[in-house]
Amino acid sequence: MDAVTPPPRVRRVAGPLVEIDYTDGLAMGELVLLGEAGLTAEVVAIKGEAATLQAYEYTGGLAPGHPARRLRKPLSVRLSPGLLGGVFDGLLRPLGGAGERLSPGASAAPPDEGGRTWAFTPRSTAGQHLTEGGLLGDLGDLGDLGDPRDLGGGATRTVPLRLLVPPGCTGPVERIAPEGRYGPDEVLAVVAGTEVRIASEWPVRVPRPVRERLAARDPLTTGQRVIDLLFPVARGSTVAVPGGFGTGKTLLLQQIAKWCDADVIVYVGCGERGNEMADVIDELAQLEDPRTGGRLSDRTVTIANTSNMPMMAREASVHTGATVAEYFRDMGLDTVVIADSTSRWAEALREFAARMGRLPAEEGYPADLASELAAFYERAAAVRTLGDTRGSVTVIGAVSPPGGDLTEPVTAHTERFVRCLWSLDRDLAYARHYPAVSWPDSFSRDTAVSAEGEPEAATERRARVAARLAEADRLAGLVELLGLTALPPGERVSVLGGRLIREGVLQQSALSPRDAYCTPRKTAALADAVLTVIDRCAVLVDAGTDVESVEAVDFTPVLRARDAAGPEDTAAVTTARDTVLARLAERAGERSAEPAGEQAAEHSA
Repeated sequence: MDAVTPPPRVRRVAGPLVEIDYTDGLAMGELVLLGEAGLTAEVVAIKGEAATLQAYEYTGGLAPGHPARRLRKPLSVRLSPGLLGGVFDGLLRPLGGAGERLSPGASAAPPDEGGRTWAFTPRSTAGQHLTEGGLLGDLGDLGDLGDPRDLGGGATRTVPLRLLVPPGCTGPVERIAPEGRYGPDEVLAVVAGTEVRIASEWPVRVPRPVRERLAARDPLTTGQRVIDLLFPVARGSTVAVPGGFGTGKTLLLQQIAKWCDADVIVYVGCGERGNEMADVIDELAQLEDPRTGGRLSDRTVTIANTSNMPMMAREASVHTGATVAEYFRDMGLDTVVIADSTSRWAEALREFAARMGRLPAEEGYPADLASELAAFYERAAAVRTLGDTRGSVTVIGAVSPPGGDLTEPVTAHTERFVRCLWSLDRDLAYARHYPAVSWPDSFSRDTAVSAEGEPEAATERRARVAARLAEADRLAGLVELLGLTALPPGERVSVLGGRLIREGVLQQSALSPRDAYCTPRKTAALADAVLTVIDRCAVLVDAGTDVESVEAVDFTPVLRARDAAGPEDTAAVTTARDTVLARLAERAGERSAEPAGEQAAEHSA
């Protein structure tokens, strides 16, 4: 009889780094359970008779000689519609109802979906030939949780959920369940001998297959004016949000998670403080979803891997978030992954690389940092799915450079791989200008797809606003050095115009119920109103009106229109614009009524 190969044993433990005996067949990326508690670990190196693992849980109590059990599969997560509305850790273990700490080995158990069932409606029949990604049936939609709301123009949109043929499976439908309610682990269909359930597993580091990648053509509306107006992002694009401490990164990402028009939001809190994640979860649970009438959290998946959780679970969390987003994308949905922050993820890579003894690169980060960042952002795309529907994954990653140094490796490498950069400025934040997006330092390569219905008007509006801001910034240094009164009248109007755009359009209050979210129509109306006022000021000054009298006009109505008008209220913006224009006309009339001698004396003085 052949000798039975003994099970591998733990050789050495150094924090999350664990060495075990090598056994035949052990492969890179394979999952192993360590010790009696079954701590989850992944094989990252094999050398001679030893294999090196990275543990995804706290290894306190693990010692040499403890058993190690192979699972013969890579790091995978359980995917199902039941993820929506849930809060999970970096390995997609449910945190809802858990104690202060997860028990060791909790990852071995499937997420508890609370006995939830789904209303299944078959859309295929027995004997029908289906390819991978084919539609087997509907699982309802999130609109079932409340009445769908009108989104404007009589259009409504819900979030449909579907049961699809899994990737790699093609053939006849041998059996399909009748209409009814089913649990996530019940077999609803058999396709070419493969049982299909609502819940399935997928390796987190392997992108889910698609039929083809498409060029981004649809804008993603964030509800934040400075972004939608100047630096728009397309569905399926990538964004980096670098900024130092106190510049408002987390709040901006929370606003996008709450108000962007994606179908599903995957919020990954990677290494952030626990109280910030608690605020996100609490606010999402309280907000009403304008699409379904239910809670906004019902179409959000929150992955909370805070700074006090295991380091390597932080490393896996961004891949977990991308996998969840791709799962819902395959249903034909538009998803957004918000990673806050990728700097903490990179720090986990650096810490583990140091424990492995790898040669450090710049600032101690591993040499493959750029490749790791590229692999993450590459999972964003607008695609044609295997089921021949359109879907997208948009990735928005925060970057927290130490000391606000935007030349450090994580920020520098990230800028190479993203299509949009929303750089946050410390001076703007300290001046209480929020969102503190720096218009000179930010960019967007998605401007061509940003306009909704009127690309020429939107492009012209963006160019005019950017030109006004650039001119005002150019003059700011002269104003500080010489004073405003030393500038010619035309340049003083440019300085005034920059202030009106900053305060009347770009500033936005996340605490205001009227201003926290802004529709594209209101954004365009505010920008057009302010530009019209600026143009009128320039005309008056060119016609001979004193610039001091123009500067003395009360511009409050147009500056406060953003907060006085609701998200869809463009009429109030028009009224505010007309009020200011009337005041300017009064000043011009007063000037024209003065005797010619007095005007000449003033100019000569």
